[in-house]
Amino acid sequence: MAKGMTQISRDTGLGRESLYKTLSVEDNPEFATILKVFQALGLQLHAATAAIQRSKSDDC
Repeated sequence: MAKGMTQISRDTGLGRESLYKTLSVEDNPEFATILKVFQALGLQLHAATAAIQRSKSDDC
């Protein structure tokens, strides 16, 4: 399901203008803000060790 910035703003509790600024190329958002946006979009962030990541890319 697609979400617009207004809905993401509501879901994160952040202002629309603030979201546009935060997600622009010029800004450097806080990690907590990125996590809020991910959660609003129904996404999860996973981390893997570099060794695991390399071996997966070597399989391609």
